[in-house]
Amino acid sequence: QFPQGGIDEGESSEEALFRELKEEIGTELVSIIAEYPEWLKYDFPPHIAQKMAPFSGQKQKYYLVQLQPSATINLETEHPEFKQYRFVSVDELFECTAHFKKNVYQEVISHFRAKGYL
Repeated sequence: QFPQGGIDEGESSEEALFRELKEEIGTELVSIIAEYPEWLKYDFPPHIAQKMAPFSGQKQKYYLVQLQPSATINLETEHPEFKQYRFVSVDELFECTAHFKKNVYQEVISHFRAKGYL
């Protein structure tokens, strides 16, 4: 999955983007290329919804970012959320994405492609 997280009170979605990247992948050294213009939602499948109660899904804002040349991925953060990472092509992304997130990811990727960002 992509790095993700909540927005703290008084924080913009862009500020949350940089904070969450630092917390989850150990770097905030990215350049924002584009922002998806809307908030998107997906529902958890029943077996995940039980674990996430009282939440039944997520509403998210998506950004297309590029790692800066000096950025280093470090998953050994204060509260690790990922065990490993790998870079994949945009087309490979859908082979390693949770099924309940695929429609949203496809919508976002299609938008960024149509706008010429990918």
